[in-house]
Amino acid sequence: MSWNFHVNATRRNDLTVFLATGFFSGFFPVAPGTWGTFAAVPLVMLVNKGSNISQLVSAIILVLVAVWLAGRAESLLGTSDASCIVIDEMAGFVISLLWLPLSFYTLCLGFVLFRGFDIVKPPPIPTVEKRLQGGWAVVMDDVLAGVFTNITLRLLLIVAGLL
Repeated sequence: MSWNFHVNATRRNDLTVFLATGFFSGFFPVAPGTWGTFAAVPLVMLVNKGSNISQLVSAIILVLVAVWLAGRAESLLGTSDASCIVIDEMAGFVISLLWLPLSFYTLCLGFVLFRGFDIVKPPPIPTVEKRLQGGWAVVMDDVLAGVFTNITLRLLLIVAGLL
């Protein structure tokens, strides 16, 4: 899909669309969710530098902002859960690495696990997604994928003796 399909010329500079699409990474024609997750790497690194409480507060604020941005972007783009909206992947990826030691290894493994959970959507993710509406429906499936990733990655690190 072309850029103009999603956003007409008068909306290209709209800050909401810019943020909701992960700095326009969601407009890449192939695998926009993967590109949106990749765009979240600096955000993950920034949040991970904080204390446990500041990581939690940052994650909660990010999820709430993502819900608002996703809902607003749906209105601007005229479609629900458009693939170009990737702020949900960004929030979910932050959750994926919350309170975990950040290294190249954990970042890469977390990335792969998160994308897997986000694509496969194991139960109860589909149920939660169907019961919610608007920005909440867009974001909460990725938050749950992030929780699944965090738990799985944490268990893998424990088994490997790295946590």
